[in-house]
Amino acid sequence: MKLLLDENLPKRLKNDFSEFHIFTISEKSWNGKTNGELLKLMIENNFDVLLTFDKNLQHQQNFNKYTVSILVLNSKDNSYQSMKKLVPKIKDTLSKKLIPGPIEIKE
Repeated sequence: MKLLLDENLPKRLKNDFSEFHIFTISEKSWNGKTNGELLKLMIENNFDVLLTFDKNLQHQQNFNKYTVSILVLNSKDNSYQSMKKLVPKIKDTLSKKLIPGPIEIKE
């Protein structure tokens, strides 16, 4: 499974998903791309999942035309300490059959 870590998340969160093929936005040189552009790039590059803290993304895009899953991480803030608490729930979600579009992960 190929994951993309959005630029609004701490880069070191990548280390918690070493069993996956995971990349950051900056590693792909996709900084500053709009959400629509980013989703198209993900499909072109065979990504399966975007991990993001952007709660508005799920309301801004028509997910009927995208084949990727978006895990929207919902926490008090996007610090590494807060995101680290969500890792077990994220991994549990990734172990199941994913549907295209947004999936919210809460504390």
